[in-house]
Amino acid sequence: ATSRLLVNYQEPYRSQILDYLFKPNFGASLHILKVEIGGDGQSTDGTEPSHMHYENDENYFRGYEWWLMKEAKKRNPKIKLIGLPWTFPGWIGRGENWPYDYPDVTAYYVVSWILGAKQYHNLDIDYIGIWNERAFNSKYIKLLRYTLDKHGLQQVRIIASDRLWEPISFVLLLDSELHEVVDVIGAHYPGTKTVPNALLTKKKLWSSEDYSTFNDEVGAGCWARILNQNYVNGNMTSTIAWNLVASYYEELPFGRCGLMTAQEPWSGHYKVEAPIWITAHTTQFTQPGWSYLQVDGHLEGGGSFVALTDGLGNLTIIIETMTHNHSQCIRPPLPHYSVTPQRATFYLKGSFYMVETLQVWHSRLSFESGKSILFQQLHPVKVGKGIFSLDLKVDEVYTLTTLKTGKKCGCPEPPPPHPFPSNYKDDFNIRNPPFSEAPNFADQTGVFEYFINASDPGDHVFTLRQVVVQRPVTWVSDADQTISIIGNFQWINLTVTCDIYIEKQHDGGVFIAGRVDNGGIYVRQTKGIFFWVFADGTYRITGDLAGKEVLMKGLAGVRDNAWHTLTLNIQGSSASGLLNGYPLWDNVTISKPSNGWAAIGTRSFEFAQFDNFHVEA
Repeated sequence: ATSRLLVNYQEPYRSQILDYLFKPNFGASLHILKVEIGGDGQSTDGTEPSHMHYENDENYFRGYEWWLMKEAKKRNPKIKLIGLPWTFPGWIGRGENWPYDYPDVTAYYVVSWILGAKQYHNLDIDYIGIWNERAFNSKYIKLLRYTLDKHGLQQVRIIASDRLWEPISFVLLLDSELHEVVDVIGAHYPGTKTVPNALLTKKKLWSSEDYSTFNDEVGAGCWARILNQNYVNGNMTSTIAWNLVASYYEELPFGRCGLMTAQEPWSGHYKVEAPIWITAHTTQFTQPGWSYLQVDGHLEGGGSFVALTDGLGNLTIIIETMTHNHSQCIRPPLPHYSVTPQRATFYLKGSFYMVETLQVWHSRLSFESGKSILFQQLHPVKVGKGIFSLDLKVDEVYTLTTLKTGKKCGCPEPPPPHPFPSNYKDDFNIRNPPFSEAPNFADQTGVFEYFINASDPGDHVFTLRQVVVQRPVTWVSDADQTISIIGNFQWINLTVTCDIYIEKQHDGGVFIAGRVDNGGIYVRQTKGIFFWVFADGTYRITGDLAGKEVLMKGLAGVRDNAWHTLTLNIQGSSASGLLNGYPLWDNVTISKPSNGWAAIGTRSFEFAQFDNFHVEA
């Protein structure tokens, strides 16, 4: 759920960000885009909506992944697309938190996503995964292959198991039927190493999720090192960074762990971080279908190199000399090693003996002066009788290539950063919204979608509705309540007003909240000031989302299937609340949290509607 805020950037900024990511010979020139198959559950920094909330429901226009894949393909028709589920809608598990009890149902669900991508968006999915970082099931994988083939999707390849090298590699060696249907072994955060069983399978080996590191110069060093060493040490021919672009509230888990940063759609500000240009060293001078040359890529003074060819005479060599302390990734721990300045001599043989000059692109990451050199073209290197030498300093990346197509493009400077507007309103009155979700709301449990209330006489035709009514097959511990956050995490004093409509009779309930301090994988522990009203006519003020820390309670007279207006006012160490414009409670003393987002949500997985949201901070 990391591209959440990208979608509501205004033009031209949104297109500039997408150009830096996907446009060939411009910036990162990415070769692969891997997206989440939304399952209505929390997947790290939020929930992504499923194409099938309920068993009899299909909609291929929810969320932002369809849009993102189309924008990527528009810029680079050759980009490879991968889909992978983190969570599944509750009906898939038939009441169990497990997607494999009815493998035919799960296979049908995943294949329908692939078919929908083609039918509604003309997108061809190249690879499909099993279940992110969770158990795989051999019977399910075989059934998935069968279901793909049955629907004419022979070209879609299967990647497994997006976790560790084992047990998938061992099982592939034991089960010849499974060996036949799995095309790629994908491991996460392999630390540039593989295992003997994985090599014995003779399958393509990928680091199918890696990086996940804060995108400063150290993050760039991490990325430079693993892009080379995943092949040099681990025979991996693809490395996929989580995440593409940091377009989620920075205080959510793993803030700014993207290749670039675009977390301010309200200001238009974004930042092209160093990892973008490190990526370019590889992606602008190779393509899917190129082959790694089987050379020992370790340099004598430390660091590494890889060499690739298109088989048509082109050659690209990428060299990195990242030092230990300047290239640590978030995981796994990096054993100590040393790198020293060195002179490296390369010998080109066979068909490359005839190469006379190589284009040179250079980066040097600087950790003292803060003045890094990023992706700069230098004078070509002359090759004599197949031999050339380079003087390498530490923390550098070089690309030497026969290709002359490299480019470092720049857009005009984006607008300066600006905090979230301190006075923000949304009445959700939009007839044909470009996306299913309202701007800036970041769902953390449940899914909140634009809704048209055909039966409403007038004031509340267009609303925002919570639509997940059964606990999903979860990936982490989603809350038992639904919640969507919005605004500025630094907010202290604020007034939140929202019209609310409880749909669930007897025990339904909704809340508005301020100073909300948590989300993502930690959503169950969320604290804040929560103002709840329930269908039984009662209200509560709690200091937590779980509703355990009750600060005040009483009678409100709210009922289900009627509109009411809630107002929550938080000033310093005191909070008060209004119902339909009249004071309901006041002088509730609050100690912590001292700041946080605004939020809306429901008591359980239940239908409820919200309208005329307004926050003033």
